[in-house]
Amino acid sequence: MLPGVVVPSSGFPQVERGTLCAVTLLGNRAPVAVAVATMSTAEMLAAGMKGKGFAVLHTYMDHLWEYGDKSYPPTLAPLVTDSAEKESAEDEEEMEGKEPVISFSTDPLQHVDVGDLSLNGQDSCTILLGKEELNENRAAETAEDTNTEVQQEAEDSRTPQEQMDALFNQCFFHALKCKVKKSDLPLLTSTFLRSHMFSCCPAGQQLDIKKSSYKKFSKFLQCMQHQKILQVKELNKGVESIVEVDWKHPDIKAFAVPEGFSSASAAQDSKSEDREKVYHAPEIIPLYGVSTKMIPLFQESGHRKGSILSSSEVRNIIINYVKTNELVDETNKNFVKVNAVLCDCLLDKSEQDEISKLKWDDLLSRCLERLQPLHQVTFFGQEPIVRKGNIEAIDITIAQRSSNKKVTIIKNLELYGLDPQCVANILQQKVQASATITPVPGTKDRVQVQIQGNQIHHLAKMLLEEYQLPRKYIQGLEKAPKLGRRK
Repeated sequence: MLPGVVVPSSGFPQVERGTLCAVTLLGNRAPVAVAVATMSTAEMLAAGMKGKGFAVLHTYMDHLWEYGDKSYPPTLAPLVTDSAEKESAEDEEEMEGKEPVISFSTDPLQHVDVGDLSLNGQDSCTILLGKEELNENRAAETAEDTNTEVQQEAEDSRTPQEQMDALFNQCFFHALKCKVKKSDLPLLTSTFLRSHMFSCCPAGQQLDIKKSSYKKFSKFLQCMQHQKILQVKELNKGVESIVEVDWKHPDIKAFAVPEGFSSASAAQDSKSEDREKVYHAPEIIPLYGVSTKMIPLFQESGHRKGSILSSSEVRNIIINYVKTNELVDETNKNFVKVNAVLCDCLLDKSEQDEISKLKWDDLLSRCLERLQPLHQVTFFGQEPIVRKGNIEAIDITIAQRSSNKKVTIIKNLELYGLDPQCVANILQQKVQASATITPVPGTKDRVQVQIQGNQIHHLAKMLLEEYQLPRKYIQGLEKAPKLGRRK
């Protein structure tokens, strides 16, 4: 990149577009890269020494270098001690050999070690910034308006380390605001950096924690944790995860997404909102249908076979029937006398000669047991659905596979309006284990979620706390692994 090119006091060598060039570091004549000029010297100067000037073909420590003897570039001192004469002599040699040498420097006051050379893979060119030379060149050859000039000078006044710190902060807040969702937590810190922060890095720039003041990503996250932006815990030995993010933190809310990411971020936000639609547990009401055997008991109240009633309606009908027929025991009002209708409807043949009275609770429970079971499911924003039988509970089982490995199997999620694939994806992110969808044996349209390991603790937290499903509709929670043993 041209802003990092050191222009000799004697002037820039004459280079034509397509000329093959050797790239050297300031203070060492040994080439460290081979490049092709993308513009002529006149075009470079007309552009104010800004933009991409050379396309790197081969460089020290690249794959081609690894095929050789992997030797280090020698240290070749300048031919002339005086810097002005040295640059002039080098320029003459370069003109004669038609192989211009372009010097790069990260600090004009110090010689740069070859190991500090950094390549940007996306642009395939070296990016090395010199502070004082860069400011002098821009001051001498600037052609842009005042506002742009001031802004660029302010950026260039920062050290490369400060610029990398700023880039890490930008990508960090961008990732939290646009990439990470609550359902992604807990999230491995390595995954957060690789999959979220890297994708928020602007074109032409590259995140490198070694070039920042933090040196380690864990220290960077510790700093953010001290600011109470997020919380990091070591869930597994030696592996840290982000377990909590304060999306209401002023720094996150105040962060403005860069212009180049605005449209993509908006699309990402809309997708996140679609995925993050709040799940509402369905309202489940047990219902009862009048069976053939129970018709005599309910026909007085105007009901016939197949009539659908709630438990409270059944209770009221039974109470009215008992009172209308004066069946309350006079000596003990907690008992109801059994007449012929109650005897036929509620008593077994073996009990008909033995039982003449029933307690109120026994009378009602026997009545509900002999009615046809139904249930009504009402999903959020939809019309109620009445189904036969009792609703099947979400069934959680632990199966053992080869090599004594355990898997958790979850069935009947669809009955409660849960998408098995969505549940599998969320569980996979939470526990960092493989999750798959397989057909339920013996069924056509039903599927089950299968995830590695005993994950009942995570399932219980998700179903009971996040989805607010009643515990009575979940079976198998007692199979959760014990957290510790008593000595």
